[in-house]
Order: sequence, then structure tokens, then C-alpha cells
Amino acid sequence: MKSFSFRFMIAALAVLLGSYIANAQTTDATTPPPMHGHEFGMGGERMGFFARQLNLTDDQKSQMKTVMHTAHPAMKALYEQQHQIEVQLRQYVEGNYNDAKVRALAAQKAQIEVELTVAQTKLHNQMYQLLTTDQQSQVKELEAKHEARMQQHMQDGPTAPPTEE
Repeated sequence: MKSFSFRFMIAALAVLLGSYIANAQTTDATTPPPMHGHEFGMGGERMGFFARQLNLTDDQKSQMKTVMHTAHPAMKALYEQQHQIEVQLRQYVEGNYNDAKVRALAAQKAQIEVELTVAQTKLHNQMYQLLTTDQQSQVKELEAKHEARMQQHMQDGPTAPPTEE
């Protein structure tokens, strides 16, 4: 009986150690996470949704792609800087905590978030300006509906778990 439990414990330790090593090898702290969707949230499905909803012309689609490609390098650099700071912050979670260094990194991260907000707003404004007056009205209507759904969701709150009687 001792032999079986000893072998079982060795096997469990081997699996645990193997999964730890595999996880350590697959996690690359220097690789930034994927961007928030293709082209910072405006490509792929979302762009297709807006193109269909707003009935964008081929010329508008082309102009929007150009605007996004122009903004891409600067925004990519900001996202990479943000990721590097998050990697540095993680060392203070997993290792020795240093309040002064964490505060300095948090301040850097806040400044990057300011720059990202400015860049995103500028990008969205440039794209908005490519729309016709009717399309701009449609965007405002879509945003109002989305906001109403979000407000309703916030008011509903989490659903209560079923009670057992």
C-alpha cells in the first residue's frame, strides 16, 4: 500500500513540476498582449458592423483605413509602453514591494493612458469627420441606444442566486 501512495505522490509532483515548467516557458513577459481588436478596436467585425449600419461608401472605408493606418505606429508604441510598465509592476506583486517605485511606475502608466486617450479621441474624431451628416446622426443614435442599454444593465444589477428551500 505504501508503494502505491508513494508512486502516486511522485507522479503528482512530476505533473505539478511539469506544468510549472511548461507555464514558465510559454509565458513571455516581453511580448506585448494583442491590441484591443484589430486596428485598436475599429477593424474586423466592429468596422464591418459600422460599415453596414452606416452604409459607408467604398471611399469612406478607404479613407478610414488610411486614418487608422496612419495612427497605428504611435498607438502601438503607447500600448507597448503600457505593457512594459505592467510587466514591471508585476515584479512588485510577485516579489518585494517598493512603494516609491510602484508609485513612479503608476505615474508613468497614468501619463501613457492620457496619451492613449488623446490619440484614440483624435482618431475617432478624424473618422467621425469622414461621415455624412446623416451618418453622424446614426452614430449618435447608436451611441444613445448603447448608453441606455448600459444604464439599464447597471440598474438591474447582478441577479440574485437561486435560494434553496
